[in-house]
Amino acid sequence: MKLITAIIRSYQLDQVRESLIAAGITRITVSRVSGHGAQKREEVYRGKKVIPSLIPKMRVEIAVNDEFVDTTVNAIIEGAKSVSEVEGEIGDGKIFITPLEECIRIRTGEKGSNAI
Repeated sequence: MKLITAIIRSYQLDQVRESLIAAGITRITVSRVSGHGAQKREEVYRGKKVIPSLIPKMRVEIAVNDEFVDTTVNAIIEGAKSVSEVEGEIGDGKIFITPLEECIRIRTGEKGSNAI
């Protein structure tokens, strides 16, 4: 079992969700987060140029069985990548894949891959 965590642009959440659903992945958790990496943008605030220190993003978390890792990752990339001639753009996001030691469904007490 793996936990896939993706940090994506806020406005691309619907595209990512639709891409996941098309791939057969329907169970996701989403939260609003802020952060920064290599992406920088300027805003005008009260007539002055300001570079905000934190940029709003969306965090998508999906617990999957091992056989669904590649499908899930490819669906996220397809939905989150900026349309560009060769590659995406800085700020498209990141995907983290971590081992998931245990999963327990509270309602039934099921454990492991059956609980996902």
